[in-house]
Amino acid sequence: MPQVTVQVDELTEVTDEVVEAFARLLPQVSTRAVPLDRAALTAIAQSQAVTLLVARSAGQIMGSLSLVMFRVPSGVRAWIEDVVVDQQARRQGAGRALVGEALRLAAEAGARTVDLTSRPSRMAAGNLYEQVGFELRDTRVYRHSLGGAG
Repeated sequence: MPQVTVQVDELTEVTDEVVEAFARLLPQVSTRAVPLDRAALTAIAQSQAVTLLVARSAGQIMGSLSLVMFRVPSGVRAWIEDVVVDQQARRQGAGRALVGEALRLAAEAGARTVDLTSRPSRMAAGNLYEQVGFELRDTRVYRHSLGGAG
């Protein structure tokens, strides 16, 4: 597919268009995620720790990414979560644009590294992350399930 013009912006205002876009995109990244209404999206967008980025092409939201940043005693941590590009718009540069903007913002905030996880089955995503400089780490990631959604 040919590259298209992709614009990435920080989400600051939740509109009906944003609610509709997340209703379409969220199930593509997590089958267990609960649909988000305007109030839930607004709470996320207003969080001090989260920067929601949206990618647009031809004025339409085609993808999103959550950049989580927080300070701990050892420094600023940055974590990318919930990267999703609409199935109909993949391989057009939106994922690369979203990740690039997240990396820029994390560096600007003083983070020395940015972490993310991706399921092994998401080969295209893994390839993209490696192409933009992420390296597979020799680490054990632990998860404790609390029984909630997500």
